[in-house]
Amino acid sequence: MTGCESCYDRNTCPSADKPMEEYIRRLPRETSHHRVATQATKCGFGLQGVCCRLCANGPCRVTPDAPRGICGANADTIVARNFLRMVAAGSGCYIHIVENTARQLRDTGLHHGKIRSEKALDHLAEKLGVTGTDKWDKAVKVAELVLSDLYRPEYEPMELVEKLAYGPRVEQWKKLGIMPGGAKGEVFLNIVKTSTNLSSDPVEMMLSCLRLGISTGVYGLMLTNLLNDVVLGDPVIRPAPVGMNVIDPDYINILITGHQHSLFTYIQDRLTDEDVVAKAQAAGAKGFKLVGCTCVGQDLQLRGAHYTEIFDGHAGNNYISEAVLSSGAIDAVLSEFNCTLPGIEPICEELKIKQICLDVVAKKANAEYIPYNYDTREADGERIIDEIIAAYTARRGTVPMNLFPDHGNKNTLTGVSEGSLKDFLGGSWKPLIDLIAAGKIKGLAGVVGCSSVAYGHDTLTVALTKELIARDILVLTAGCSSGGLENVGLMTPEAAELAGPNLKAVCKELGIPPVLNFGPCLAIGRLEMVATEIAGELGVDLPQLPLVLSAAQWLEEQAVADGAFALSLGLPLHLGVPPFMTGSKLVSKILTEDMVNLTGGQVIVDPDGVSAADKLEAIILEKRRALGL
Repeated sequence: MTGCESCYDRNTCPSADKPMEEYIRRLPRETSHHRVATQATKCGFGLQGVCCRLCANGPCRVTPDAPRGICGANADTIVARNFLRMVAAGSGCYIHIVENTARQLRDTGLHHGKIRSEKALDHLAEKLGVTGTDKWDKAVKVAELVLSDLYRPEYEPMELVEKLAYGPRVEQWKKLGIMPGGAKGEVFLNIVKTSTNLSSDPVEMMLSCLRLGISTGVYGLMLTNLLNDVVLGDPVIRPAPVGMNVIDPDYINILITGHQHSLFTYIQDRLTDEDVVAKAQAAGAKGFKLVGCTCVGQDLQLRGAHYTEIFDGHAGNNYISEAVLSSGAIDAVLSEFNCTLPGIEPICEELKIKQICLDVVAKKANAEYIPYNYDTREADGERIIDEIIAAYTARRGTVPMNLFPDHGNKNTLTGVSEGSLKDFLGGSWKPLIDLIAAGKIKGLAGVVGCSSVAYGHDTLTVALTKELIARDILVLTAGCSSGGLENVGLMTPEAAELAGPNLKAVCKELGIPPVLNFGPCLAIGRLEMVATEIAGELGVDLPQLPLVLSAAQWLEEQAVADGAFALSLGLPLHLGVPPFMTGSKLVSKILTEDMVNLTGGQVIVDPDGVSAADKLEAIILEKRRALGL
């Protein structure tokens, strides 16, 4: 049905980005925004988490009249088991990313490759207690230390947690008995634990979620960022264009999707070399451009000051990737991890867009798989470049253009990290602490994670963020949520006009927006580092800070693993919809009430931006009072 007239002008889900909503509504092909209507009827058992299909006796669907499955598992066991499986799968995704990132750093060191930030390398080596004869030796030793910790069995405690995590949190984790073992082993153990007729203890399974959350956060989030800084360069604060206006049809355009930026840095560098640019010019283009989309685009944007020659900007998050391809000006998709929607496949087929996958975990049905291998990267890189040029030559002039040059803005503030923000503040967190103490900034809110369309594209994320900043709460954001917030202008200096009077004055004085963009979902780890450093300066534990989190439109298993990390840190976590837990009163109570007494964290479920902001603001005010502010 791709391209058929029956899809044209079909109703689509609402979007916070109204120009994009109209653009998608009028596309002559189906997208995820159109398919929302066809999937409007949801399974009530699935929503509650009480459907079990682990064995051939099922699927069993637990109800008040049938309170146990055939094996005897009740709702508490089934919900906890399903929840733990989600956390384990999400953790596995992040551990896969940090493993590949560490391998890339190790190979870079072994082959004396390009290290873009010796400062970042020295910083990380100092944290981990590593020394070396030169920068490459140091890089190898850092990478091998990370890998050896990842590969430990789950019954051996990981060494780096205590070197990277906040001391008071580590002590609390030890008291609870949730210090993780080897990260890959933890994932393996908990997948086994949730198989047929094994664990039936919901409380133990929920504690296992916290253990997975710690290894996910410390390794998959924090360490991935610190390793990437070495290979890719430190983030630099700067204004940059965002939205579909970044697409220049005069170039051979490559859409990048995924989370593993380090896998295509060789190709990225080659695309600006004189001989490769000459190939593009011979084909009729000015050269090559990378177009950011999904989290890897956010990561490239974060470091965009180092790549101005090849990177024009970030077009948008996961759920506008189909729209970006529909512009007609994208010639290839280079993917290496998730957020690469299956829905792009028929669009690529129709518009003759070349699909190349660098990691088998993201292999698409009609994509060519060219696995990334450091030793063969040069030959593989030349092959990929030549195939993309061939695709450009074959498709340009034969497919219609549907550009959207007015979409987005030109001055979104990007490049914010724990390091660049601290430098911006003069090398100390004291100015930010003083603003919070004086009430000019009431508190901090991390609005993080995914974008979804099931109940509106970025609608709750944007509504909540507007409410928070109007209440003088500074918002820090990371993930696909960032793509939605930046495209509607909330990361431009002009957005200060939407903030409350005190935050507005701060933003105008500093020349910043009321929403600060930390980049990809991996940068949730950067927010933890900011919170840890502030807590350290104040001499308090993380749950005492006037800090709240929201994954308003969480989408997938990785987001649930992120949430487990947030709860282990002791932070309040708002969700727009519950994570398939409502079928168990026990699991719901653990997450929304009992967790406060375990770690200090709690889950708050609210689908409304105003009432969610009311609850988060009340928590911030309570934390302020407890600190005497």
